[in-house]
Amino acid sequence: MIEDDRILLSHGGGGEKMHRLIEDVFARGFSNPTLSSFEDASVFSIENGSLAFTTDSYTVKPLFFSGGDIGKLAVCGTVNDLAMRGAKPLYLSASFIIEEGLELAILTKIVDSMAETLKSAGVKIISGDTKVVEKGCADGLFITTTGVGVVKEGIDISNRNARAGDRVIVSGPVGDHGVAVLLAREEFRLRAEISSDCAPLNGLVEQMLKYARNLHTLRDPTRGGVAAVLNEIARSSEVGIILEESEIPIREEVRGVSEMLGLDPLYIPNEGMLVCVCSEETTAALVRLMRGHKYSHMATAVGRVVASPKGVWLSTAIGGTRPLLMPEDEQLPRIC
Repeated sequence: MIEDDRILLSHGGGGEKMHRLIEDVFARGFSNPTLSSFEDASVFSIENGSLAFTTDSYTVKPLFFSGGDIGKLAVCGTVNDLAMRGAKPLYLSASFIIEEGLELAILTKIVDSMAETLKSAGVKIISGDTKVVEKGCADGLFITTTGVGVVKEGIDISNRNARAGDRVIVSGPVGDHGVAVLLAREEFRLRAEISSDCAPLNGLVEQMLKYARNLHTLRDPTRGGVAAVLNEIARSSEVGIILEESEIPIREEVRGVSEMLGLDPLYIPNEGMLVCVCSEETTAALVRLMRGHKYSHMATAVGRVVASPKGVWLSTAIGGTRPLLMPEDEQLPRIC
């Protein structure tokens, strides 16, 4: 059971505390076979096929950052959660909780950004809700989006499908989004040319599925970063994952800021990058295909799945091995 008697910021950080909160409170209250898969989107059967369904809330400070804003983030996050189950996103709903006093020009700019991102992703918002709360109650603006998509027959992508012998691919550099938001806060007086990677990945996943329908697992490493989602995959599939530190793409600017602030890029969120687990024989050709897409031109195979040892491990550049544990606390609050 969770040991805290009050909710902390770390309960929303994507790590151990959030998982315990979900399992001990929400899963206990809402338990059913579909929910118990604990995926970013649930897939369920209907008369003529399968649908994927997901919902998420977005809160970020500041509302605008290099490469994106809360509106773009809300659309991309929900579209990507559907795509990570192999679904073609179709429709979204959007709920806005607006703080009294927010400038109308700011809200309009965010809605225009959402509209542009929706067009890029090929999806539509067809339902929504608006609430206004007293000043001081919403940090400007909170957005909740829900999405639905269709899953073609024969596609089965899940955290439970990683197998010993598989390879691990990342579609781009690690940590860009989290560091971009951190710099936008101007709390540490640091300057660097880093933009969020926030982007809709459904087009990329569609291309990947056309080439290789037997992809085993897809995840977008948002809260908790690459380390958190790989731990979730390893637990669900009951396998081990070994990453090669020398192969992981990290921008020098991200590495530099992380080192100055004592952060590990593998635990920093991305919003336009995916982690793919696929068979060994598919890997090389799939990486070449991904590098031809605008959102994955730095795609790289960075690790492998093993039967043992269980858990996630980093093979370091100096020849050692260290565990990459599920994060316990949140490095960067209010990122997504």
